[in-house]
Amino acid sequence: MEKYIQDVIQHMRLKNPSQPEFHQAAEEVLTSLLPALEKHPELKEKKILERVVEPERQVIFKVAWMNDQDEIQVNRGFRVQWNSAIGPYKGGLRFHPSVTLSIMKFLAFEQTFKNSLTSLAMGGAKGGSDFDPKGKSDGEIMRFCQEFMTELYRHIGEQTDIPAGDIGVGAREIGYLFGQYRKIQNKFVGVLTGKGVEWGGSFIRPEATGYGATYFLDEMLSVRGEGIKGKRVAISGSGNVAQYAVEKVNQLGGIVVTLSDSNGAIHDPDGVKDEKFEYLLDLKQVRRGRIKEYAEEFNVDYFKNSRPWDVDCDIAFPCATQNEIDKHDAKQLIDSGIIAVVEGANMPTTLEATEMFLEQGISFGPGKAANAGGVACSGLEMAQNSMRLTWSPSEVDARLREIMKNIHLLAKETAQKYDATLSDGRIPNYVVGANISGFTKVARAMIAQGLF
Repeated sequence: MEKYIQDVIQHMRLKNPSQPEFHQAAEEVLTSLLPALEKHPELKEKKILERVVEPERQVIFKVAWMNDQDEIQVNRGFRVQWNSAIGPYKGGLRFHPSVTLSIMKFLAFEQTFKNSLTSLAMGGAKGGSDFDPKGKSDGEIMRFCQEFMTELYRHIGEQTDIPAGDIGVGAREIGYLFGQYRKIQNKFVGVLTGKGVEWGGSFIRPEATGYGATYFLDEMLSVRGEGIKGKRVAISGSGNVAQYAVEKVNQLGGIVVTLSDSNGAIHDPDGVKDEKFEYLLDLKQVRRGRIKEYAEEFNVDYFKNSRPWDVDCDIAFPCATQNEIDKHDAKQLIDSGIIAVVEGANMPTTLEATEMFLEQGISFGPGKAANAGGVACSGLEMAQNSMRLTWSPSEVDARLREIMKNIHLLAKETAQKYDATLSDGRIPNYVVGANISGFTKVARAMIAQGLF
């Protein structure tokens, strides 16, 4: 079976040249499936691995729009619909200059198994554009979103594919996208999630990814007989996920000592809390400023063009982007004595760094499990849209916490079932547990439905 997996990986690489992010994501999942394939040889017989590394559909389109100077601009749009075996496609839209087909494919592939872990009926997809919202006026962003949706609308629908937000796509962008879809289709349906509460959205959706990852962290620590209270937490990023991870860590008694953005990182040993947290929200959500301004306001250290992994901490909480923790960062974190890493972003840890953490017996929460809170809450928004109801914030939060608790339990029990524990035999290998449990649910559905 080991040779079979390597043959599939090699073939996947040859068929998809120059797509390193997708190669990394696929290899990380496939190599962890060996115990499941040995126990279930029918997966090889039905060629599930060969089928699951191919998207069901990938759409690339031109987006031409007009800037404020009446100059025509041209961007590229994507929607990769990976797998719909367990439900309609579900996954975010990302607007960022780094967006490529490889990035979209890695995210859609990961999203398939992440959605499977939530136990909600959602397949996996991802989309976006190389458009950069930074520095654009509201009018320019509106015009871009309208043209983007004019191309995308024919490929999505409330029973087919329900996009959400991601990097560069917040409440403002979702509003413009939804308005254009409604205008074109003459229908008010839940075709997007992340909408405003006043027009079909869900409470807790902006907070869900950060809250959910923190709930998963709390469950991981409980297996070690510990909790978040009093722990020093190094968080990267300062966007939506990072902000609400800070809030939930504070509520559970932790001390957030770092934040970052694309220009650098801050170190606040006293913790990002109280009036400092309120300043952060205003800085990022209202003024759209840089994290350097936080350092200047509160007289804390700022490290230009640096990542926040060289400080003493107990927990690393990457919430920025893919591959932001490499083997050098991992060594620094291990030397500082960390006990846990939880991925708030998608694939923020390289394969080498992940292996280093696992070898040291560090509890490692992979993104497809730990950051599933965002899409889980999107699934709850879909349910509310179907029933024409709005649940209270406390009800949504309670459902979110229960989903994250169940994801942790599923990953833990699956790891234990396949004898995938770390050095002391007590800490589960959540990478193996999450990958096998997410994959096998999708695989069973694919087998049951025949070839499609």
